[in-house]
Amino acid sequence: MVPGLIESHAHLMGIGNAKKVLDLSDTRSYEELVARVAAAVKQAAPGDWILGRGWHQSRWDPPPQPMVLGFQTHHALSAVSPEKPVYLVHASGHAAIANARAMAIAGITRDTPSPEGGEIIKDPQGEPTGVLNETAQALVGRHVPSSENEGDRRSLELAIEECISHGITSFHDAGAGQNTIDLYREFADAGQLKIRLYVMLAGQDTRLLESWYGRGPLIGYGDGHLTVRAIKLYADGALGSRGAWLLAPYSDRAGHVGNSIMPMSYIRGVAEQALEHGFQLCTHAIGDRANREVLDQYEAAFAAMGAVGRDSRFRIEHAQHISAADIPRFGRLGVIAAMQAIHMSSDRPWAIDRLGRQRIEEGAYVWRKLLDSGAIIANGTDAPVEPINPIECFYAAVTRKTLRGEPPGGYEADQRMTRQEALRSYTLDAAYAAFEEQLKGSIEVGKLADFTVLSQDILSVPEERILQTKVQRTIVGGRVVYEAGG
Repeated sequence: MVPGLIESHAHLMGIGNAKKVLDLSDTRSYEELVARVAAAVKQAAPGDWILGRGWHQSRWDPPPQPMVLGFQTHHALSAVSPEKPVYLVHASGHAAIANARAMAIAGITRDTPSPEGGEIIKDPQGEPTGVLNETAQALVGRHVPSSENEGDRRSLELAIEECISHGITSFHDAGAGQNTIDLYREFADAGQLKIRLYVMLAGQDTRLLESWYGRGPLIGYGDGHLTVRAIKLYADGALGSRGAWLLAPYSDRAGHVGNSIMPMSYIRGVAEQALEHGFQLCTHAIGDRANREVLDQYEAAFAAMGAVGRDSRFRIEHAQHISAADIPRFGRLGVIAAMQAIHMSSDRPWAIDRLGRQRIEEGAYVWRKLLDSGAIIANGTDAPVEPINPIECFYAAVTRKTLRGEPPGGYEADQRMTRQEALRSYTLDAAYAAFEEQLKGSIEVGKLADFTVLSQDILSVPEERILQTKVQRTIVGGRVVYEAGG
């Protein structure tokens, strides 16, 4: 038995919604993806959209042809679905591909400019390829039919069941709007919220933030099942879609340094407002430029608000690629690195193409350097970007290997966590990242009775057997909410 496992960064409704669309995470070629779409088209009713998530062009072998700026084009999708719109979201959630019909509905043509913070990928002739990076996704995404409330309820039910079946007792929800928070309240009131939620407000919604500034944080609602105390912002995009904001150009796209999603002045302003009104700020930053800029805004806000030394526990979500000069700033400023070890396992085989060996070795997935400099790391999976399985994430943290056990010795093995550190990043340090270390994260008298029961001891079992570990029971508040086979 271990303390109840805490997922420190994922998207709860996204987990449920992903179960209702095409799962493309295991596709090994563009041809396989197109075949799945073709099969879905045959089953779809007139007027239906074909929706999916999880593809990643860097995991396909062989690479699709043709490719434009590192991505496939829409033509094969448009050929199998000329009448029905197709919209498929990248594994990272930071890019998508649309077929010709979906682009026609959205009015995207060769003359459509890329929006601020995003890019419509176009071929050498100036025609859109169907790939929409970062904020450009909204051009088509706003036309996708939204689910009704009953659909949202089902998504939440599916997500909760997925969490408890993997031993998750608490969950940090990385960005929610008011409608979603109201649904969480409804579930909490009915005793259906089987996990404890720590919710980050969707920070791009200024009305939402103003509303919550006026009322202040919500802490421990529904017998400790719902807390709203944080704000989520975005500094950049993802490495896989080349949207992460870098100090120097991508190794595999000359002259391109990624995207800044939000103005740094906005992040600075929200940081000061968060400090004033008692909220934690959690900012998505993957590239080294994004991490530096966010640390700069945090440091300036701390100074301006007299918060230097205050226990504000601001976070950087992902902190995936950091300049060597900025690594010590996390510990010095008290900024929590909310990282996802499983991203190293999934991304490292192709990430070296984006960054090159020197940048990978100096600043990518540098858990050991951060810990040794005094930083706190809270672990998670970013589900549905990755499966929510904490055992796989633990394995990646302690071995630095892919889930296939490659390479021998692991990637940049000097950056691995010890098993104790990896477990702590999923329990006590994850609780600290939500101001809850006095309530959970360790097995002590007086703390919440949240436990995860595993089939074997992950602190001592041979490395090659870690991935065989199964969740036997999930216990929240002393109540068994999941039991294997029962």
